[in-house]
Amino acid sequence: MATVLFKDTTHQVADLITDIRRGEIALPDLQRPYVWQPAKARELFDSMYKGFPVGYLLFWETGIEPGARQIGEGAKPEAARRLIVDGQQRLTSLFAVMTGTPVVREDYRTTRVRIAFRPSDDTFAVTDAAIERDPEYLPDISVLWDTATGRRKVIRDFLARLNDKRPLTEAEEDRIQDALDRLHDLGSYPFKGWCSRPTSTRSRSRRSSSASTAKA
Repeated sequence: MATVLFKDTTHQVADLITDIRRGEIALPDLQRPYVWQPAKARELFDSMYKGFPVGYLLFWETGIEPGARQIGEGAKPEAARRLIVDGQQRLTSLFAVMTGTPVVREDYRTTRVRIAFRPSDDTFAVTDAAIERDPEYLPDISVLWDTATGRRKVIRDFLARLNDKRPLTEAEEDRIQDALDRLHDLGSYPFKGWCSRPTSTRSRSRRSSSASTAKA
């Protein structure tokens, strides 16, 4: 019987974010930097919100490995147990948008990926100066997952700001709250994944040369 090198896994987004924060998921040095434009991150969240599949993730199961880059800035408390091989751009986008963590671009610039949401019609947008001023938008959706502030306070503040612009009916307030709750619940969105079983260093080296062509 052929040896099975990969195991089938499913990950909730919130668990992936936690593992990245701890440093248990990292990027192998062979992978390209974060290259997605903000519009691609917007499309990712829009597809997830609508319940569409957004591809799979491919990991290597490993111990400490030279050249592993952690996602985002700052030191992490754990050594990487898994290296992301395919899905780097999606995973980095999720982490950057949901935590508000800056990412490092190809030219080594540090930047935020800020996505806005208009709950009245479920519209996602890339945040700009006009959206910042528009009370119809939550200008940075990362606040929904900020445990220091709390989702309920974020929603109350959003409704208060919008009510200052135009009086909301009870039905409108319910609709907006439901939409923001649904967006927050993307933390439970399931990502299909494959994770390599540990193999020899020689086998990993052979796979790393072919993995360099992996797409986002």
